[in-house]
Amino acid sequence: MKIKSLETFCNQYIGFVRVTTDDGSQGWGQVSTYNADITCDIFHRQVAKWSLGAEALDIDALVALIPEREHKFPGSYLMRAITGLDTALWDLRGKLEKKSVCELLGGKPRPFPVYASSMKRGEITPEAEAERLSRLRDTHGYTAFKFRVGKECGHDEDEWPGRTDAIVPMVRKALGDSATLLVDANSSYTPKKAIEIGKFLEQHGVVHFEEPCPYWEYDWTKQVTDALSLDVTGGEQDCDLALWKFAMEMRCVDVAQPDICYLGGLSRTLKVVEMANKAGLPVTPHAANMSMVTVFTLHMMGAISNAGPYVEFSIEGNDYYPWQEDFYRPALVARDGKVQIPEGPGWGVDLNPQWLDKAKYQKSEL
Repeated sequence: MKIKSLETFCNQYIGFVRVTTDDGSQGWGQVSTYNADITCDIFHRQVAKWSLGAEALDIDALVALIPEREHKFPGSYLMRAITGLDTALWDLRGKLEKKSVCELLGGKPRPFPVYASSMKRGEITPEAEAERLSRLRDTHGYTAFKFRVGKECGHDEDEWPGRTDAIVPMVRKALGDSATLLVDANSSYTPKKAIEIGKFLEQHGVVHFEEPCPYWEYDWTKQVTDALSLDVTGGEQDCDLALWKFAMEMRCVDVAQPDICYLGGLSRTLKVVEMANKAGLPVTPHAANMSMVTVFTLHMMGAISNAGPYVEFSIEGNDYYPWQEDFYRPALVARDGKVQIPEGPGWGVDLNPQWLDKAKYQKSEL
């Protein structure tokens, strides 16, 4: 079964891929969000030409081939584009075998625990954050919550003076001692400051300290990991498997957080899962919006042996992500702190044809 055509449907923020084989079978995937229109141009220029005519079900081999053929461009955009191919081919395989991707990987679709993940920092006060997390707990049954500390790439600065000192105890008080608390620093700190903040977090029972140092400073992050008892986590930005191998072998973090869409798709992410498993580390991927990245992540987490306790589940709506529309059905909904892994064949969701009709369209074919 050969790949006959590859189509993209995109806007600036998100792009979907449809693969069609020589027998008319189809699968749907998604490139990474953000600058997706650029990513789709790269898809047609640097991914499609190596894919057309290739065996559609030999996903691992094709995904490994393209970075070799495009070895002068070993960067994020190429991986974000390969994600579209990879995820469309996994959907195709699932539909052909009448199985969900979760089942293809040896798992079973089921309600999977999620944590309520806030993306806001400067856009919200500590008081308002604590209030909305409490409200969402009562509405959706969340038991785990992530919020922001520090300042993105902040060079030891806070978003505003005193914000981190205020929000951590405030959220703890609002949610109570039974709530599982996670924080994301988004590359805020030097090691000394990160360790200081980490000990403060430990005093308030925070269990997950994400990306405390600039993500490219592996030695800095390792210092923080070794100094603290709470879990230091990271990896969302890393799209190079060689860097993942380096980070896992040095046990740079306590929890690996690959992003399926940033990394180049499911096949490449499964390689990181294997690296983490060999290092004795759990995997709790990054999935920070309601595009199909969360669908992909749920399927994978429902199958791997070293899955962390929950999947990231964004709580942000159109005020934060104005591009986040009704992309697919059924929509993912948190109930009792869990989200159902879609049960249909492939990814188990259908894309919204009205959205596709409005999108920028490109096609590559034999």
